[in-house]
Amino acid sequence: QVQLVESGGGLVQAGGSLRLSCAASGRTFSSVAMGWFRQAPGKEREFVAAIKWRGETTYYADFVKGRFTISRSNAKNTVYLQMNSLKPEDTAVYYCAANYRSGVRPMRIGESYDYWGQGTQVTVSS
Repeated sequence: QVQLVESGGGLVQAGGSLRLSCAASGRTFSSVAMGWFRQAPGKEREFVAAIKWRGETTYYADFVKGRFTISRSNAKNTVYLQMNSLKPEDTAVYYCAANYRSGVRPMRIGESYDYWGQGTQVTVSS
């Protein structure tokens, strides 16, 4: 079993920045790929970013490229999402998730992930 706890969400003005954190406990963290997804009201969950277990490979949705950066600290069992140049359309609940079979499961779809956090709200005002 793995527990994932997100933090760092909040209210920010357009153009501002936030850094989300996801702390993991339970199963070994260093060998698992991690992802961030988001879901806005009335919309489906969508992929945001992901990172392989050693951090050597990252993935981004087109709409966040150049603005968001995913990183991880295996020593701290934590994955981060640095979000810059935020836009009102980035408003959503952001979830982190763990993928224990990233070698065979695609990183960009939610069904590949085994465990999910409870989410953290990000609100960007115009």
